[in-house]
Amino acid sequence: MVKKVLLTLGALSLIFPAMAFAGAPSAGMLNMGLNTLWILLAGVLVLLMQGGFILLETGSTRMKNAGHVAGKTIFTMGLASLIYWAVGYGVAFGPNGNDFFGLGNFFFNPPIAAGETDGYATTAFFIFQLMFVTISLSIAWGGFAERAKLSSYLIFTIFFASVIYPVVARWIWGGGWLAQDGAQDYAGSTVVHLTGALVAFAATVLLKPRIGKYNKDGSANEILGHNQVFTALSVLLLWVGWFGFNAGSALSVGDGFFAYVAFNTQLGAAAGAVSALLISWAVMGKTDITTMLNGALAGLVAITASSAFVEPWAAVVIGFLAGILVFYSVKFFEKMKVDDPIYALSVHGAAGVWGTLANGFFATEELAAKVGVGQGGLFDTGSWYQLWVQFESVVVVGAFVLAASFLILGVMKMIMGFRVTEEQEIIGLDLSEHGNYGYPEQMKKAQQKLNA
Repeated sequence: MVKKVLLTLGALSLIFPAMAFAGAPSAGMLNMGLNTLWILLAGVLVLLMQGGFILLETGSTRMKNAGHVAGKTIFTMGLASLIYWAVGYGVAFGPNGNDFFGLGNFFFNPPIAAGETDGYATTAFFIFQLMFVTISLSIAWGGFAERAKLSSYLIFTIFFASVIYPVVARWIWGGGWLAQDGAQDYAGSTVVHLTGALVAFAATVLLKPRIGKYNKDGSANEILGHNQVFTALSVLLLWVGWFGFNAGSALSVGDGFFAYVAFNTQLGAAAGAVSALLISWAVMGKTDITTMLNGALAGLVAITASSAFVEPWAAVVIGFLAGILVFYSVKFFEKMKVDDPIYALSVHGAAGVWGTLANGFFATEELAAKVGVGQGGLFDTGSWYQLWVQFESVVVVGAFVLAASFLILGVMKMIMGFRVTEEQEIIGLDLSEHGNYGYPEQMKKAQQKLNA
């Protein structure tokens, strides 16, 4: 037996000579490698969330716009990647600049490999942060749905990925002035979700409602999406991707803290789904599937800021209240004549605000020290300070994103116009913008029936 083992080891040494000379990796290199692997895996999970957004927006809108919705998501994701690499990453995380605007690392050219003293490879960190940009952008597109020109997506992506999103990320995640105040936004209830939702709000206001959404007396018509199975599947894909979104923000394997974050994430999402279904049942007399799906997403959005800062019971409360909030928020925006086809303002905006503020109530001193950001909230410490900081971050980020979005989109509207014509909107963006249908067989059959 010993002879066989020695012969086997000898043969392996001949096939893989490095085994004969190289020692085992150091603890530092092993830790760095594991952290890099986890961050990259988390980034891929977040990337797969784009599949969820494609199905969510497609399923929530009409069949005549399906191909356009799917195609522009891939296109803008590609464009945002190039813009963020060239400019945005430097604005957010550049080593120079100031507390408001970063400089350096433009056209980011990272080291080929990380060293033993590094926590992780910067390439993995870049990929992970890039995925957040594309998610926020996909949220913003909800306000453009079914009525914006493809050229408007192109132009706005450039400004969003180079300035709007990176500036917010600088303030909270890049060591900026809100970070120094102790703003707690672990994975982006404000940075990612609220930012995207406020862009969507500016777009809906400037684009105005879709044709047929509101009657002359102000009453609203329900414009149903064409595939509720798509929307349900989208929520499942987003839910899975959210484990990369939140748990990946730990940026390390370490002591397994990322699993605690994932645990809270699951509780928040579950509570949101349950409370949204129950509130729709209680108020409407029937359980509304769309509301329940929105509740799950609202729970995920709300727990995003606080997943690392709160205890499990608080994660349930945060998600539960998010599910109720999203139900009433949808009704509020509809009464305000804000046409939001995929409910971005309610799911990502209202729930994003609540999730950010929730830290001011529920964060514990122990977990704040663990993460190294801010302090415990009102219920744990009796201090109002963290709640004030959370409120401050919502207000200043909201003011900046709204001002920048209205300015950029307003100029676009004056110079080039960014809504399609009435005729183009009626026939659908698949045909008017791309010359083909996302569902060619079904749409041709419908056209033949009309012509008969």
